[in-house]
Amino acid sequence: MPGILLTAIMSHLLFFLLALLAVLTKRNKKQLLQTALGLFVASFILVVIGVYAFLPPMTIANLIILNAVDAVILTPLLYLGARSQIQYRGLHKSITGLVFLVMALAIVGIFIAGIVSLDDVYQSIDKQEESEAKPLNENNTPISVAPESARNKIQKAMSVVPNTQFYDLGKLQAQQVDGNIVYIAPVEFTSFWKYVRGKETEGYFSIPATNVNAQPEFQKSKMSYTNSSYFNHNVQRAIYSKYPRYIQSGEAQIEVDDKGKPWYVQTLYKPIPLTNRPDLNEVKVAVVDPVTGEVQNYDTDKSPSFIDGPISSEMAADENSYFGKYVHGWLNSIFGKKDVKIPNESGTESSVTPIFNENGEMYYFTDMASPKENIDSALGYTLVHARTGKLVYYNGQKNNGIMDSKGAKQIVNKEFPEKNWKGSMPILYNIDGNPTWIVNVLDPNGLFKQYAYIKASDSDFAVFGDTAKQTLNAYRLQLAQDPSNVEGSEGVEATTKTGTVSRVLVTSTEKRQAVQFLLEGDTTIYTVTVSKAPLSIFLQKGDQVEMQVQVRGNQTATVDKMTIQALENE
Repeated sequence: MPGILLTAIMSHLLFFLLALLAVLTKRNKKQLLQTALGLFVASFILVVIGVYAFLPPMTIANLIILNAVDAVILTPLLYLGARSQIQYRGLHKSITGLVFLVMALAIVGIFIAGIVSLDDVYQSIDKQEESEAKPLNENNTPISVAPESARNKIQKAMSVVPNTQFYDLGKLQAQQVDGNIVYIAPVEFTSFWKYVRGKETEGYFSIPATNVNAQPEFQKSKMSYTNSSYFNHNVQRAIYSKYPRYIQSGEAQIEVDDKGKPWYVQTLYKPIPLTNRPDLNEVKVAVVDPVTGEVQNYDTDKSPSFIDGPISSEMAADENSYFGKYVHGWLNSIFGKKDVKIPNESGTESSVTPIFNENGEMYYFTDMASPKENIDSALGYTLVHARTGKLVYYNGQKNNGIMDSKGAKQIVNKEFPEKNWKGSMPILYNIDGNPTWIVNVLDPNGLFKQYAYIKASDSDFAVFGDTAKQTLNAYRLQLAQDPSNVEGSEGVEATTKTGTVSRVLVTSTEKRQAVQFLLEGDTTIYTVTVSKAPLSIFLQKGDQVEMQVQVRGNQTATVDKMTIQALENE
């Protein structure tokens, strides 16, 4: 309530000034003062109700607008209510008109400041540019279950919640709990009357985010302060009451500590002066105890360690937008559009997709496309660190001409037209030096069906599989058969290998010829292109070979150099 009352008071400053001026310049001061006080009290009550309902942040821009609206409505009522007691003097007309002119200019100034501040927002982004992402390590977990699939499973399990008719499923949040990546989703009230009856929600669901066969578990944990609660038990209102000068980014989300206790987490920011645009150097996170309603405010990088996403997905999406659109200012974003990049809308949360690296740190992924219509190639992609807000842009200079996430989803959509399966959660990875889209394939009900690995530079190069590991291995095997990918084993050192050939297979396409073979006592599939070793086309069972090879962990290898003993002796 303190924040709400303060906002209401600050919204009446202009009317107070005009009313005081009127009282000082009129003869019947008592009558005019009574009218002004009556209007002030009535308006104050209405503004308190409005602020309580809509929670406008107490920023300079908002206060100027609220004062202007308040004064424009109340000042004419003041003179109408006291018209029989006062004469409307020319001096007062001039002063009142001047004040309104100043207010009009202030509102125009706010609009102009909003445009001018776009460069300040861009400069406030902690950003870095790289040419290429690190190669994917198959020992890490590269992908998660699409949230649509997880939500579908949780919805089917809602019957385990006591008084389930009171509740619906809240916002899913990806996070790491006890070293496992999971989705957390609270149960929320479905309506005002259900809140009146229930008072408290029953708890939250958790479901592993890396196992498509996992089932959700319900965790009992009573919560009085939630997103769907009303009055002072609403999380947004509890935060506003304590921090009215901050703007709240997106909807508060649940994060669970190491003891299983849920907390509501909300990203906050202070705006650039005279605007409501974010100053990305002034981002905080509010943490709300859902039992007591106690609110704590932290710098995002100093928030409790169990919080993986103090930067909300909505804030990450805004950061991407400012980074891509206003790289050379507002005018350039409209005319010329030099270096402008537009975030694609393929993400799972506010156009971004949360992912985790090998260290358990969460990032928001988004690919960037050209502002020109009908261009399906990606210019690069961004990763926004979910704790610090640092944005790293991978510009894709080493991989020109790769498709964007929309193109990857369309390939999946066209693969199963009769089943109406759709692509979801496309994420771009660097697999053995090849930009690769990894896409979840879901049925119309949001249930997981397959993974798709799609070579970003070749729309015809797609591999589908039931599990991530199976699909990754099949994809790498197919890459090994392509001569353009023979040098793609980044980070794999070449070793010397000798042996006797036991099986041989020659494959040919319009672009190349390759020889795949096995050695006796070795199940590794070796691939050599004829362009690298011309004599390999004559390889046959029983030949003794000596090679320089790059062996991967999935029992495939590419051959850099090769000597066939029988042919060398001829």
